[in-house]
Parts: sequence; C-alpha cells; structure tokens
Amino acid sequence: MTPATLTAAGEALYGPLWQSDLAQALGVNRRTVSRWKSGQNEIPEGLAEDLWELMARRADLIEMVMAELRRG
Repeated sequence: MTPATLTAAGEALYGPLWQSDLAQALGVNRRTVSRWKSGQNEIPEGLAEDLWELMARRADLIEMVMAELRRG
C-alpha cells in the first residue's frame, strides 16, 4: 500500500482530519499514522485488510442509516 492509498482510505473513512480517528480505530499512536502517511515508516503488510474491515463496517452502517431515512 502506498501513502496515497492510505490517505485516500483515511479520508474516505473519517474525512479530512482522519489521522487521529484512524489511529484510534487501529489502536496505534497518531504519530505512527503520520509516519506511514509521510513515507517515513513502512506501512505494515496487514494494514490493507484492517482498512478493508473498517470500510466494510462503515459501509454497512451507512446502508442501515440510508434504509432508515428511506422509511422516513
């Protein structure tokens, strides 16, 4: 995964101020996420799977809320 892909995933999940929220969700320090984003530290191999799971859960929640809104 590239820092650009990490940034895109982080922004998709949490908006423009995503680093702290993602760090909390992953149980890591915000500085760790910042180092991944900057390319200072290598992004761990399993992070893509973790992001996939976070995004899948978020998508499920969005779908539930959309269904609720549809029902009025």
